Amino acid sequence: METLLEQQRRYHEERERLLKLMIDEYANKKLNEKERIFSEHRLKYLLDLHLNSTSKLRDLYEDKDNERKEEIQALSGPNEFNEFYIRLKQIKEFYKKHPAEVCIPLSVEFEELTKAYNNPDEMSALVEFTDEEGGGRYLDLNECFEMYMNLRGVEKIDYISYLVTFDHVFDIPRERKNRDYRKYIETLNEYLYNFVVRIQPLLDVEAEIVKVEVDFQRQWLQGTFIGWTSKETESALANTGAHLDLSAFSSWEELASLGLDRLKSALMALGLKCGGTLEERAQRLFSTKGKKMLDPSLMAKKQSTKNSNIRSKDNERHKEIAQLEAYLYKYAELVSEQRAATKENVQRKQARTGGERDDSDVEASESDNDDDADADDVPYNPKNLPLGWDGKPIPYWLYKLHGLNISYNCEICGNFTYKGPKAFQRHFAEWRHAHGMRCLGIPNTAHFANVTQIEDAITLWEKLKSQKQSERWIADQEEEFEDSLGNVVNRKTYEDLKRQGLL
Repeated sequence: METLLEQQRRYHEERERLLKLMIDEYANKKLNEKERIFSEHRLKYLLDLHLNSTSKLRDLYEDKDNERKEEIQALSGPNEFNEFYIRLKQIKEFYKKHPAEVCIPLSVEFEELTKAYNNPDEMSALVEFTDEEGGGRYLDLNECFEMYMNLRGVEKIDYISYLVTFDHVFDIPRERKNRDYRKYIETLNEYLYNFVVRIQPLLDVEAEIVKVEVDFQRQWLQGTFIGWTSKETESALANTGAHLDLSAFSSWEELASLGLDRLKSALMALGLKCGGTLEERAQRLFSTKGKKMLDPSLMAKKQSTKNSNIRSKDNERHKEIAQLEAYLYKYAELVSEQRAATKENVQRKQARTGGERDDSDVEASESDNDDDADADDVPYNPKNLPLGWDGKPIPYWLYKLHGLNISYNCEICGNFTYKGPKAFQRHFAEWRHAHGMRCLGIPNTAHFANVTQIEDAITLWEKLKSQKQSERWIADQEEEFEDSLGNVVNRKTYEDLKRQGLL
């Protein structure tokens, strides 16, 4: 049996080894989305082990039963050698009774753990995805879509439209949100929650849910929750009203200036009738000023207990459904990227013929057997060709036809390289080239088209400036004057002749 100090040492060693494994796992480069998800699941598992060891280590240090303190005193007391030999005797007796017992060091345990992580079969056991989910890249909402289509009174849409609008539940009228609707929302939330846990294991989903609950409670009390506004809900203020201090008012006319809604709230707080015009409400409320006993004829009729219970149950049921919708909004936000990718994937599949879909399924099954099912895997591309819409390299003849094998370098863009003449010509109007010209203090005009060298651009700019200077109109030299004899001279000559009196 281990001593408490040995347990502490083992927990410290385990935490250090787990920390090193997490650092190594985090530092490994992830080639695709599938590897990222598996890596995060491994990190989550290691983190749980680390937290477990830390919790046990904290309990040992707290030493609530004082066992650790007594053990330290026994080791450091005057009879430390007796304690040593007693423990040695216990160890020998233990191995006499259990001769086949072998203590496995932590280093061996962690080596086995590392081997398990490098095994693809062990990796797949961490998390599982359906074929439709594509390793965590797409959503599989077919079951939820069928439940939605079976709801009464909802608009019949196709699957792509459902992917876009499955979280637009605020558009569904309140009277249609019945028991079947609630079951549908619960199923949808359950799937999205499990999907988020599988693709983002390091995300603290429970903390996100707590934030959603806090925000929902605040919005529900204020009557501002989307789809359940104050006109559709019953807040506590609407049922009980708000008291009004009448000592500050000297006439019912002053009360009338508060408006209908405030007077209604004050009357409800006193249990009075709250109907009538603005003047009637103000006079009714002002008549209670300074009175301890209210006129029974002014009191409102109390609702029956049965109707009150029914309204309370309906309000509670509506609140539970609205809270499920609040969860749905958060889950939809967390899977926004996968949602967009799912829509594109479904559109791509629907654009293919039946034969193309069958060929795609065969290729996918074969690649699954070879552990290459993930479309994010790096395809065989020895010539480094650009990828097409299907994620595969484009044909080499198309690559040469568009001149993508020709590289153009632009020094003004920071020696950026452009592939093909089309991209090269287009870059002169893009932000990178314009920024480089701005840094040189040169306007990015048509005069500098196809100029890529800094020296050439500066030289051309100086030439353009001198040309503009020479072309600029100079009044002294180009403004013409005519003397009395009809001779035409420029302005400077005319003024000189005028000062000399020769005109």
